[in-house]
Amino acid sequence: MGRGMARLRRRRGFTFIELIVTLAIMGVLATVAVPMAQVAVQRDKERELRLALQEIRDAIDAYKRASDNGSIKLSLGDSGFPKTLEELAEGVPDQRHPQKRSLYFLRRIPRDPFAPPSIASAADTWAKRAYASPPDNPMEGMDVFDVASRSDLTGLNGTPLKAW
Repeated sequence: MGRGMARLRRRRGFTFIELIVTLAIMGVLATVAVPMAQVAVQRDKERELRLALQEIRDAIDAYKRASDNGSIKLSLGDSGFPKTLEELAEGVPDQRHPQKRSLYFLRRIPRDPFAPPSIASAADTWAKRAYASPPDNPMEGMDVFDVASRSDLTGLNGTPLKAW
């Protein structure tokens, strides 16, 4: 009986080698898991970017359709696109409605998920392209024809986020 108890007492704890092997396995798993987590975060931000771009572009197109239909007052030389992104959320008077109720195209302007948090205004997180600017050299101007991310990062698909 004494021998059996002595043997049990020796086998209760872990050996130093077992602990080292366990730590090595955990280290390998951590080095695999961290990059996968970073890719997952990047993928989520890219999905948010795609949705935000689609939402803003749909609103710009709806604004243009409304101006083409005569619902939005245009001045001579206006392109029919919104002058600012804020116009899409703040609304514009509907010229075809008797009480001139406002037309709204966005509930709020989404932020660029890749923009630094120091930029306070959601509209300022986007690079804007005017109707008069060429597609190969987009510049801001008198209206907002399109938007893009200001980020210098490249997406997981290999395309710069600015080009989305």
